[in-house]
Amino acid sequence: MAEHADHTAQPSTHPAYPVGLRLTGRRVVVLGGGQVAQRRLPALIAAGADITLISPSATPSVDVMAETGEITWIRRRYEEGDLADAWYVLVATTDAATNAAASAEAERSRTWCVRSDDAEAATAWTPATGRSEGVTVAVLTGHDPRRSATVRDAIVEGLRDGSIAAPQHRARTPFVALVGGGPGDPDLITVRGRRLLAEADVVIADRLGPRDLLDELPPHVEVIDAAKIPYGRFMAQEAINNALIELAKAGRSVVRLKGGDPFVFGRGMEEAQALAAEGIACTVVPGISSSISVPGAAGIPVTHRGVAHEFTVVSGHVAPDDPRSLVDWASLAKLTGTLVILMGVDKIGKIAEALIAHGKAPETPLALVQEGTTAAQRRVDATLATVAETVRTQEVRPPAVIVIGEVVAEGPDRLVS
Repeated sequence: MAEHADHTAQPSTHPAYPVGLRLTGRRVVVLGGGQVAQRRLPALIAAGADITLISPSATPSVDVMAETGEITWIRRRYEEGDLADAWYVLVATTDAATNAAASAEAERSRTWCVRSDDAEAATAWTPATGRSEGVTVAVLTGHDPRRSATVRDAIVEGLRDGSIAAPQHRARTPFVALVGGGPGDPDLITVRGRRLLAEADVVIADRLGPRDLLDELPPHVEVIDAAKIPYGRFMAQEAINNALIELAKAGRSVVRLKGGDPFVFGRGMEEAQALAAEGIACTVVPGISSSISVPGAAGIPVTHRGVAHEFTVVSGHVAPDDPRSLVDWASLAKLTGTLVILMGVDKIGKIAEALIAHGKAPETPLALVQEGTTAAQRRVDATLATVAETVRTQEVRPPAVIVIGEVVAEGPDRLVS
């Protein structure tokens, strides 16, 4: 066989050889400015390629890439010689003859060429790609791009949520992360939060954190119940701060798993400040706050057009008549929007009295959502005037989110999850 035999359009039974192209600063030519180019260009731009687009027209998104200088756009049809000095070519016009001619030029110049119209005539295929924390996943399944995308998505999702264990075997920098676990349903933690859990050496967990996630951790991960940290001469929060500091200084990767969001009545800033005072950096991973998610799971929108244009979140752990209270209950009573109270089940009687005393209507609807987003979720409705008795007779217990306002009367009692 001749050394330079023509391989064009010859179907092959051999698998493609996977390789990662380093295109930074290297010339890449894209022919055609339609939907294929619109999908492929962002990855080429991210790779740092020197991109020339040759096409008489382009989609608005591609046009913006040219206007912002991310690509160079030559507004005409392909001509022989356009691929000179290119390292990589994407042929994606709607004209078969143009595609064939460009593909032939690429073949002669030994430039890797992807064709959107004829994979068998191409010298390269574009894999379905995805990225997760420095890992690039590229999947090729021959002529089944949907299957490639499905496999890619499954792998990337597994890496992100920790269901695919891929520990770093080279030296890695220990970390401390304050992770918001969401309202209780383990599916409602963020992707990043779940991934950091999978990478942790130690997890210090709150009682209200998503406990089901702890069962999914690898066996080597040490789980510490924050409620059981020995306090000794320390206050509870101070003891937790000290535990975070000691574990970090010992070179452990630590996740402080909290319910809801670390900075919404989660005392996360106290922990971040304590770590910073010792020169220890930490990552804060926001969580879905129960102040919004729990009412939503119970069919209550905290805002609704024509009903409420605002919502206010208040801690109810201190009663209105307690000198430690920082809440202006008189001002809250005057608001027409929604009032969401966290940690207020045992103080709701006094809270209701204060709101009524400052002008809130006694018949204002109210709902208590206990164990929101979990299998034990329970909604109990009342009014400001009846809530104290309702909590007693219905035996409502923490954790429960209290929603006060006209939005309580909107929507179904429970949404399908």
